Amino acid sequence: MKKPSLIILTGVFVFYFSALKGQALNNKKVVDLEYINFAVEPAPEWSDLLKRDSGWFGGDGIYTMRLDGVRGRSATGNDKILFLFSDSMIGEIRDHTLMPGYKMIHNSVAVLRGNKPVAGNMLFSWAKDTAGKPESVFIPATQHTQNGDYYWLGDGFVNQELGNAIYIFGYRVRNVSDGPFGFKEVGNTLIKIPAGSISPYLNQQQMDTPFFLSDNAGDSGSFGAGIYVNTKKAGAPRPDGFIYVYGVRGMAKRLMVARVLPKEFEHFDKWNYWNGNEWVSDMNKVADITRDVSNELSLTALPDGRYALIFQMDGMSTTVGMRIGATPYGPFGPVIKLWDCKPDLLKNTYLVYNAKAHPAISNSGELLISYNINSTEFIKDLNVDPNLYRPRFIRVRFK
Repeated sequence: MKKPSLIILTGVFVFYFSALKGQALNNKKVVDLEYINFAVEPAPEWSDLLKRDSGWFGGDGIYTMRLDGVRGRSATGNDKILFLFSDSMIGEIRDHTLMPGYKMIHNSVAVLRGNKPVAGNMLFSWAKDTAGKPESVFIPATQHTQNGDYYWLGDGFVNQELGNAIYIFGYRVRNVSDGPFGFKEVGNTLIKIPAGSISPYLNQQQMDTPFFLSDNAGDSGSFGAGIYVNTKKAGAPRPDGFIYVYGVRGMAKRLMVARVLPKEFEHFDKWNYWNGNEWVSDMNKVADITRDVSNELSLTALPDGRYALIFQMDGMSTTVGMRIGATPYGPFGPVIKLWDCKPDLLKNTYLVYNAKAHPAISNSGELLISYNINSTEFIKDLNVDPNLYRPRFIRVRFK
């Protein structure tokens, strides 16, 4: 895909907003939340890994995790990386033509052996229905589920304090009207997969959670948009022992954060929420720590002690953005624009959303970032461009 002539954009951003010039932590250290030196370029080898013509040939969502539970270090050639996809297309493409018989399912998974984008090392999988047709791996089956509900997947992690089980957030979604945005989230679920399980995870467990909320203004939101595992076992550089779970609410895409000890992850009454000054047990008192993010995002520790919050600006703009944080719960600085996705939008019906970083498949000193491409005229455009619906990748190198 053609990229701008200037494919390496060097970012040296210095913002002169006195209120954000620096933030002091409890140890009196001042953290610069405005300036960072980086270079960014396309990562076509990773984009091409998901350009496929048979079986899984499209999807969005895309979260990644090392199956050994380590998150603070890059994977090695011996590691296995679990990929989580939400809506996924299963079928065949021949001579750049979408063949009849394709099917969209609501989620799927893949496992990559090693840390390189080698197609032969990546195995995609999904469930099958009673007729042998492709079906979602995760289908709502909780007490509050209604007929027709389905899951979009949030972030997940391997909990090394609870038997190395995989925990994944599932947003329970319900269709309410026709059209590309005729759906709404109606609940939040925690999916648990015992260690050593194989897709389609028939032994999965599902738990309704209280983590779908509305505020006094009528804005709704949900936790699970991103997870930061700040533990020694996970390889965090400055561990405090907590799991940080991020949530997004409202049209302004306001960011919230909760935390809990790994061993208490299933005990929802043990969770605490940042109210802007301290951690409290009342979820309704959670503060907005920043805004203009996306419903899927990531937080990653940087080598210099700061944290990179990666997201799509305003949810569905063409800009991949970053805010620098002093801690996993802020404060966060102004938006630093990393990448303009416009060259990927070959038609005015195409849209881009939900950028995030993937530390497990990033090399040292850099972040591999994905963003999703879709269309408001999905089937019509898919028949013309059958490989449009898949994540694209960029690489950010910190200098």
